Amino acid sequence: MNIPNMLTISRFILIPVYLMFFFNGYIKIAFLILLAAGLTDILDGYIARTRGLVTPVGMMLDPLADKTMMIVVILSLLISGMIPWQAAAAMFIRDLGMIIGSAFYHFRGKSTVPANVMGKLTTVLYYLAILFLVFQLHFAVTYLWFVIGISFLTSFIYIFQFLLLNRGAKLK
Repeated sequence: MNIPNMLTISRFILIPVYLMFFFNGYIKIAFLILLAAGLTDILDGYIARTRGLVTPVGMMLDPLADKTMMIVVILSLLISGMIPWQAAAAMFIRDLGMIIGSAFYHFRGKSTVPANVMGKLTTVLYYLAILFLVFQLHFAVTYLWFVIGISFLTSFIYIFQFLLLNRGAKLK
């Protein structure tokens, strides 16, 4: 257990805190908690890379924490009526697919693809979409659909990179 991994675990702890504020009507504070979780993501990655503290556990937990937080946010936005069910379904399917696919191949000893520029950009775009939704901007849902499209493109890039990285390797 190192500092980057503890920061990653803190994101799991922030999930119920986010939910408590969101569902008690403090949506802007919940968004700030989401931003804090995003900052821990940036910080843990920076510390891990610059201090040589990248671990297999961290490589698995980091995207799991991100995806879990995003699924919780999607569900909270759906339940509150801030996004249509079709958008929630698209985001949920994409994120759940990424979690299951990553775990499936990780536990079979396959190499996983580290976060890339497109993945980081997609995350920033999602945060912007959530900000627009929180402040009820008229274009927020349209922008969200744009980001959903970008996220699927990013997923296809990750899948392609994964296949290249593991070319010729057989499943255990």
